[in-house]
Amino acid sequence: MKYFIKIIKIALTFILLIVIGIIFLYGHRDIPLNELKEKYANEASSFISVNGMDVHYRDEGNKNDSIPILLIHGTGSSLHTFDAWTDTLKKTKRVLRMDLPAYGLTGPFPDRNYSMTNYTNFVASFLKKLAIEKCIIAGNSLGGQIAWNFAVKEPSMVSKLILIDAAGYPMESKSVPVAFKIAQTPVLSKLLTYITPRFVVKSSVENVYYDTSKVTDSLVDRYFDLTLREGNRQAFVDRFNMKSPASSYAKIKTIKQPTLILWGAEDFLIPLKNAYQFQKDLPNNSLVILKEVGHTPMEESPTESLTSVLNFINE
Repeated sequence: MKYFIKIIKIALTFILLIVIGIIFLYGHRDIPLNELKEKYANEASSFISVNGMDVHYRDEGNKNDSIPILLIHGTGSSLHTFDAWTDTLKKTKRVLRMDLPAYGLTGPFPDRNYSMTNYTNFVASFLKKLAIEKCIIAGNSLGGQIAWNFAVKEPSMVSKLILIDAAGYPMESKSVPVAFKIAQTPVLSKLLTYITPRFVVKSSVENVYYDTSKVTDSLVDRYFDLTLREGNRQAFVDRFNMKSPASSYAKIKTIKQPTLILWGAEDFLIPLKNAYQFQKDLPNNSLVILKEVGHTPMEESPTESLTSVLNFINE
């Protein structure tokens, strides 16, 4: 019996040492917001109070443009994902983009409510603050889901709709980023709010790219650093635990605005099958499929993906 107890004690000590080692190697404190602002805000950045949050946004380009374009990023990302698009679009258009609640420099919803209703209400409040009555709205992944839900809720405010590998339909993913899996796993999801290895972030970014050679160290650093903004790790987990009504996608058929469906052919998170479902359900649509491109075309292949967007905007 004494020998058995001794073995248990040794095993527990060994496990404790492993846990301490993991925390030492991969446990990261939150990065102070001021430090993140110095690195990821620039002269185009502004902050505006919306629904109790200090929202990071950029308003660039032609201020006389009566129908600006609003760009909405996806899960785990930030407004920076549209940097390349903005550089071109702002030459002729007024371009708006923000860090969604839960991500980037904006931080979490105060009430931790990451429902689609709360997100669409947020977009409406944001546009109202900037006195925008109508816009072209474009969104990638989660941002695409917010975009089409906003078009359903506020049709008079949407001139045109651009869905970039958008979420919304049930999906059969061929591959899911490891961070997404951890966020949906009990116990592990709790650990993710304290222990966030950089290699998990890198692997998750590579997972949504087709050409992983384009995943640079600076790109991974940006995703990793902004994940460590106070509250963002818990918000990441909270959003994955927020369930959407199973049949909410039925509302897509009610959208009447001209819509560009832009999709990476090699998107293994939200497969091409979903692009064809949008095409089937949206009456006024154009579908563009980008070969050898993954889940984030505006980031992985900005020049090619923007060509179709410019043609659509200028029609």
